[in-house]
Amino acid sequence: MENFKPTEYTLECVATGRRFEDTGWMLEDRQCGTPSLVRAIYAKKQIDVKGDDHGIYKFHDWLPIHRMLHGSAAPVTWKSKGLAAKLGLDNLWITFSGWNPTRGARMTTCSFKETEAYSVCARIPEGEERILVVASAGNTARAFAKVCSENNIPLLLSVPADNLDALWFEKPLNDCVKLIASEKGSDYFDAIHLSNLALKSRRFFAEGGAKNVARRDGMATTMLSAATTIGEIPDSYFQAVGSGTGAIAAWEANLRLLEDGRFGTKKCRLVVSQNAPFVPMYDAWRVDSRVMLDYEEGRARRDAEIIDAKVLSNRRPPYGLAGGLYDALKDTGGEIVVATNAQARKAAALFAETEGVDIHPAAAVATASLAKAVADGSMRRDETVMLNITGGGEALYKTGLSAAGKELWHLKPSHVFAVDATVEEVVERVEALF
Repeated sequence: MENFKPTEYTLECVATGRRFEDTGWMLEDRQCGTPSLVRAIYAKKQIDVKGDDHGIYKFHDWLPIHRMLHGSAAPVTWKSKGLAAKLGLDNLWITFSGWNPTRGARMTTCSFKETEAYSVCARIPEGEERILVVASAGNTARAFAKVCSENNIPLLLSVPADNLDALWFEKPLNDCVKLIASEKGSDYFDAIHLSNLALKSRRFFAEGGAKNVARRDGMATTMLSAATTIGEIPDSYFQAVGSGTGAIAAWEANLRLLEDGRFGTKKCRLVVSQNAPFVPMYDAWRVDSRVMLDYEEGRARRDAEIIDAKVLSNRRPPYGLAGGLYDALKDTGGEIVVATNAQARKAAALFAETEGVDIHPAAAVATASLAKAVADGSMRRDETVMLNITGGGEALYKTGLSAAGKELWHLKPSHVFAVDATVEEVVERVEALF
């Protein structure tokens, strides 16, 4: 690991196909006149998967990184017996990102957002003096806080006040991590707006969300884990989505695996799910609209409050732009489905009973959508299915801490801002934090 060399790659604009060098934290092609993601095109076409001691960096051939950071873990894939038997599936594979040591899963934030954080932070060029800004509904903030704290990377987080319970840690964080929050009653969209105000200061730079190739390719390690464990690209892929970035990442990994040539020639059908009643992408998809439909702000806030899986409440997802979720679903013959809170809770209980570990509400939504697909006959019993469990083992992990006599530590916001806070107020306060 000490002989690590930065990954060789170029960037490609999905809309135009133009390729160009990554001259430092590029999130888009400035020569492109239409909304589009950019992709990393790796010099190495056949991935050489390293040992588990590399953590997530076992997949570093296809991660756009300059270094390896301390403390990472990779997603783990196993063939299901218990859940598969209950659902009547012969070839169900679970890709698990979270805490489940008996299966080799050791993400201490218990979420696949760690895959994003370890990739994004490893992409930051050496000598970067600006401060990274990340807006989050909860799990992403916990992951970035852990990674930045353990690797001494300055970080400003922006999270809705109602989601602060998600910012729990095993121990106090390094002082390089600071938190601001949008007031109670606000949502993820408000936290994004607050982070954008902070970014008016030149001392800060945006993580970039779905536009950041490192975020997507970090999340793509779930598909890489599945394909390299199974030995082939799955027939179908189930995941709950808020932004859809994880599903886009799986699609992009699929395209790289096709080019690799050792994992088959199929495109995995993406089946993504939203938590009713917050279903803006489902509403657009069912009328075959690339453009998101109008979603009245008051209704969106109310719907976001109702759902169990708060991390799925993104009002501005990368859905319609070139290379976004709409394109991913069209290219793979995919589908968007919905699951209610009640269906997700039932699925969470079923997963815990059959696979022996608790899962997060978003992962329960995905599990519920798989159960519905089996029940309605929309999939074959012998399909090779990948169920992306994007978070789990939190109850197990916290129980272990409690048994060891450890209490959880919570990150508190330095400032809580009103949703109508001014640029001047936000910039003055956040600059004073560092």
